[in-house]
Formats: sequence, C-alpha cells, structure tokens
Amino acid sequence: MAEYVDLDHKVTIKYSMETYLPDGSVANQPERTFTFIYGVESQIPSLENALKGARPGDKMRIRVPADELYGEHDPSLIREIPKQGLIKQRIKEGTFYRQMKKGSLVSFKILEVKQNSVVADFNPPTAGISATVDLEVLSVVKATQKEINAAMEAENKRQIGCG
Repeated sequence: MAEYVDLDHKVTIKYSMETYLPDGSVANQPERTFTFIYGVESQIPSLENALKGARPGDKMRIRVPADELYGEHDPSLIREIPKQGLIKQRIKEGTFYRQMKKGSLVSFKILEVKQNSVVADFNPPTAGISATVDLEVLSVVKATQKEINAAMEAENKRQIGCG
C-alpha cells in the first residue's frame, strides 16, 4: 500500500504557481519540484493542510492568501508626508524612494506628488501578493531518522536567520 503524507514523511511535489499582484497583474512561476519532510520543515499553512493525507499521484489546486506569503497590504501605512528633507531628484510618482536618515533606511513607494508633500506607501513591495498553486504529489516515503535530524537542524537555522 502506498504511503500517504503524514508527520516525518519525505514528500516530493511538482508545482507551478500564479501570483496575483496588488495592481491586478498576474505573474506565472515556472514549474518546480520540491522535497521536504512534512511536519518538520515548516511550509505555508494552505500547503500543509492540503497535503495532509495525500498520496502519490494526487493533484490539487490551492489558493494561498496574502497573509501566508508576504502579508496583507495595510492601508494605514499610506501617509502624506512633507517633501522637506527628501531628495528632489528622487521624487517621482510610482517609484520607490530610498534614503538613509539618521543611520536608518527610509523606504516607501511614492503614490502621488503634491506641491509640498508626497503620498507615501510604507508597505513592503510584496504586501498583498496572493497565489494559486497547482501541484502533484510525486512521492511520499517515511523519512529516515538521519533525514529528520538534518531537516530539524536546517529548520532551526532558518528560524534564527542562519539558513
């Protein structure tokens, strides 16, 4: 009997993805193959939930909300700020403005240029991106203890910013 996706199983999937950008455009990502240890190497919740109990050959389409990828777009981060102190040559509607101020990087998208101010969006450029993923489970096998240990170590490094 074929294995199914469960804790401590090495899962290989083939997937393609469409990402939906906040401006309404769609970007297609090429097909890729990805292997991970289920329950050890963290994945986005939509993917983990969809795969639970899946078997090799299963195909599915999952919708991944923005909050699982890069975060929702927060309207409260759009503010009108004075032009004073900004570098004039960099003030152009629709562009990203970056400047070091008091040892910190200030970064925002200029939405509108007014006479004495600009309307600035301080959301990260990736905020609001969601996706649809078409995937196929290629294989599911019980991971060895060595594979589980290596995956745990890699996951721990990722969580502290080393991986």
